Amino acid sequence: MASTEEAVQAIKRALTHSRMSTYEKVFEGNPDRRLALELYAWNALVSAAFLAPLHLCEVVVRNAVADALEAQYGERWPWSPGFERSLPDPAIGYSQRKDLFNARRNQQTTGKVIPELKFAFWQKLFTRRNDERLWNRYLPVIFPYGDSSLGINQQRQFIYDELERVRKLRNRIAHHEPIFSRDLYVDYQVINQLIRLRCPITAEWMAQHQQVLSLIKELPIPA
Repeated sequence: MASTEEAVQAIKRALTHSRMSTYEKVFEGNPDRRLALELYAWNALVSAAFLAPLHLCEVVVRNAVADALEAQYGERWPWSPGFERSLPDPAIGYSQRKDLFNARRNQQTTGKVIPELKFAFWQKLFTRRNDERLWNRYLPVIFPYGDSSLGINQQRQFIYDELERVRKLRNRIAHHEPIFSRDLYVDYQVINQLIRLRCPITAEWMAQHQQVLSLIKELPIPA
């Protein structure tokens, strides 16, 4: 049976010292080498707990947007020439148009295309270029619980900004990066708010089944 110090060193080698250094810096000067590993384990657990709220948020948002696209371009909007032309296609960087082409390849129905589109595809539809063709008419329809005291362009920008926060959290979790230094309570509230804009009942249901908030309270870093 390995000693505590041997176990700590073995785990650090398995995870790599460079990966563990971020966690060790939090406890710099503390001789207890187990603390960094406890933080690493907590980071993994809270990252896993976020997957369910992130899943629900992405599905709710993309289905809401799909409703607007269907209202504007018809049931088979992924194959609409008008919709294609509305999408940016830069030579460098992410292209919504290429993403659409790739997502619909070998697919026969809109329902099969929707989950193939990247998160960025849905977020980037919430830009000013789409106010006239989509959001002036459909934003209050697909997100009926938005702040009616704000103009449509302000509501649309709010959604874009909230999705940007969600995207960054999602990417860090997907790449197994540290998230313990983020304000995770705010991250959770943003996810909840985006779902609530569409359906408060679904937001409450998500809240009843999530494990994020209890884990946040167990962050193993002294105040």
